[in-house]
Order: sequence, then structure tokens, then C-alpha cells
Amino acid sequence: MSENPYGPSTPSAATPASYPPPPAYEPDPYAYPVEPPAAPARSRGRLRLRGPGGILTAVAVAAAVVGGATSYGLQQLGGDGGDTVRTVSGTTVSESSKGTVAGVAAAVSPAVVEISATSNGGESTGAGVVITSNGEIVTNNHVISGAQQIKVALKSGKTYTAEVVGTDSSKDLALIKLKNASGLKTATLGNSDNLQVGDNVVAIGSPEGLSGTVTSGIVSALDRDVTVAKENGGSQGQGRQGQGGGQGSAGGEDSWPFQFGGEQFNGDTGESTTTYKAIQTDASLNPGNSGGALIDMNGAIIGINSAMYSASSSGGQSSSSDAGSVGLGFAIPVNTVKADLAKLRSGAQD
Repeated sequence: MSENPYGPSTPSAATPASYPPPPAYEPDPYAYPVEPPAAPARSRGRLRLRGPGGILTAVAVAAAVVGGATSYGLQQLGGDGGDTVRTVSGTTVSESSKGTVAGVAAAVSPAVVEISATSNGGESTGAGVVITSNGEIVTNNHVISGAQQIKVALKSGKTYTAEVVGTDSSKDLALIKLKNASGLKTATLGNSDNLQVGDNVVAIGSPEGLSGTVTSGIVSALDRDVTVAKENGGSQGQGRQGQGGGQGSAGGEDSWPFQFGGEQFNGDTGESTTTYKAIQTDASLNPGNSGGALIDMNGAIIGINSAMYSASSSGGQSSSSDAGSVGLGFAIPVNTVKADLAKLRSGAQD
């Protein structure tokens, strides 16, 4: 056989070819997965809110709705700029009406009562603030001083008989307690040290025997030295017809005598007097507002209304017919009340 001029001859079918084996299979690290990753399991104990507010636990939401019983202020839960749950602790002022006279009046009026004090001289009417659910009520000493019988009417119209627990004539404060009372609406005692001149306030009382009357104004001044009578003769309640046929009150006076700046107003305060630091307000106060509430716009009590100036009665005696508010009212700061509560509850009578 002659040599092939085009190279080696092709191997015959009988001679097997020798090729290297294929490489083992390895997954491509850059390929997309065949199935997407499984979604994380949803937590069962959480409430999901739309928007950037985040997630609020069910327990936290419940706590915000219940609120506290000893303080007041705005409480918020949730993320910045997101959905929030809000409540005002310690009061029942709804968030939608917070800061309004109507909201404050609706929240606090059930805790302000009308007090009728009867003595040999007749009957006087004032107001008081319920501070415990079993019927402890703070009022002015001059409202109940000398009274032989005390009747209290709630906003609901229900009436109770009350007894004097303690009095402090030096601060013109008294604590009385209703008999057989329970489950009463109570007021929140605020902090009068935080007040500023110009703050909005609401007053609730029983001027001229008109129970539950609401007026509003501002804090006109702080730390006014106001002098009032300590004895019965300086009673400043709203007088009513006495048994003797004349106008009378528990202390024999039907005006609100007090001293300010060295002068006497609304009648003679007498020889036995006491001076205290007062909140001045232009909220309308009239005879019968004594012992009622001065309230901030969060619904907290910041003062107990105690005296007013009536232009028509300056320099002499007056009657309820010619006495009227001219926007100069005074209230005992609530921090004075709180500091005196232990003494009043101890049964002090002075």
C-alpha cells in the first residue's frame, strides 16, 4: 500500500477513539434560584397599621385607651409622623375637644356640686369639688362655717347630707364628706405652680343658686395677697331667704367681703381675718361661686374660687341684688389645697 499524501489515515471503526471524560456538574453561582425565598411568618400578637406609624402592640393600644388616674397630659404611641393613639390621662376630656371650654365643662361639671348650708341665720349656697369617689369634697370654710345642716346636690340632681371633716380658716378651706356615697365622679387636682399669666381657665360653680354655671377667662395675675374674714360674720356664700324673714346666710352676710391693697371691698370683713396668696382671674364669678372649681384647659383643677370684687358694693354693704362680677375674681391655688389635705382629713377644726 502507498503512503497517504494527505496525512494519517482515519482510524477504522474497529479502533476506539480516546476522548477525556466530561467534567462533573456544578451549579452556577450566578444563576437565579428556581423558587423565590419563603415569606417570613407574620407575628400573631401585633396589630399592623398603614402608613409610617409602624406597629403597635395590642397591649400598648389597650394601655393608652385606659390611661392613668393620677396625672394629666397628652400620651402618644406610634412612630414620628405616623398613625398615633392619643388620650388625656386623669381626665375624661376627649382629644377632639381638648382645650375647649365645652370639653372641659363636659368632663369636670359632674365633679362640681352645689352646697346648701343652713344655720340659725338662714341658708347660704356655695359650691364644692369632689376629690374622692366616696364623697370627700373640698370647699371654702366660709361656705359651711357655722352651718348646722349641709345638703349637697350633684349635677345629676341626686342629693346627699354631708358632715364636716375638717376646717382651716387660715386658708379658708374645708373638707366635707357625703353620707353613704360611692362611685362618684372625681376631679383631677392639677399643679398651680405651672400657671402663667394669660393661661385660659374655666370656672364652674353655683352663682345666685344657678348650679353648674360655666364661665371662662384667663389668669390675670398670680400671688395676689387677698384677705378674707375668718369668723362666721364674713361668710361669702350666696344668701337665701332666712327663717326670720330677711336675707341671710350661714354667717349672716350675703356678700363676699375681702381686702386687697389695704382696702375693704364688698362689705366689712371684721376684725378676725386671714390672708392668702390667690390666683386672680377675669372669669366671671358671683356670690355662690365660692368653693367651686377653677380649671385649666386639660380639665385639671388649679384653684378653688373664693372671692370677687363687685364695683357696686365697694366701700359698704351690698346685697345679692346689686352685686355682680366685673372680672376681678380670686381663687385659692390648688397646691395650697393639696398641702392642707392631710390636716383637713385629720379632723382639724380651726
